[in-house]
Amino acid sequence: MSGPAPASTAGTLPVTAPGPDDAGPPPNLLSPSQAYDIERRSQRSALLSRVGEEILAWLKTFASAAVYATLIVTFGFQVARVEGKSMEPTLADQDRLIVNKALYRFFSPPQPGDIVMLYYPRDPDKSFVKRVIAMEGDTVRIEDGRVYVNDVLLSDEYVPPDFRSHENHGPEKVGPAQYFVMGDHRNNSSDSRHWGQVPEKYVIGKVQLRWWPLTTATLF
Repeated sequence: MSGPAPASTAGTLPVTAPGPDDAGPPPNLLSPSQAYDIERRSQRSALLSRVGEEILAWLKTFASAAVYATLIVTFGFQVARVEGKSMEPTLADQDRLIVNKALYRFFSPPQPGDIVMLYYPRDPDKSFVKRVIAMEGDTVRIEDGRVYVNDVLLSDEYVPPDFRSHENHGPEKVGPAQYFVMGDHRNNSSDSRHWGQVPEKYVIGKVQLRWWPLTTATLF
């Protein structure tokens, strides 16, 4: 008895199992263009990060500078400008000054003879530059323009003859924590003779330096 006839293979292609060389690319393998894009994004991200760090560093620097400047202006020094002729010839109109605020705040009170920047007692929004003539407890008297402090003639050679006034004033005693101030241009100055004494809290600081014009720069 014969078995089943063998199947014919005529006209068929051989079937083979796929080998390692026939497999597709691994799923995690990137094309060159994809790798390039990723590299560009990575570089851009790093650049943005560095720029952000630089901006933050600059902001910190500016903030620190602003704080230091505020502290200096508040407690240390202030730039001021002379407006008017009441302090001629010592100071001229538009002179630029450095005012030392720390001296009176931390070390010693204003002294007679000091040139000071102060708030105008009748309108503290305004500021003046005057010379301290007398302080608390002193008695001021003016006779024919000559100033006496505690009955002693004030030595004021800084006032030229043409700048002297010829009025009489006082005697007037300077009150507690007050100052009597005058401009060096005596016949062209609005000062304590006209609007009274200056409270100590209104004295901003001592005029320490005239830095402009450079040709007349002076340390006081």
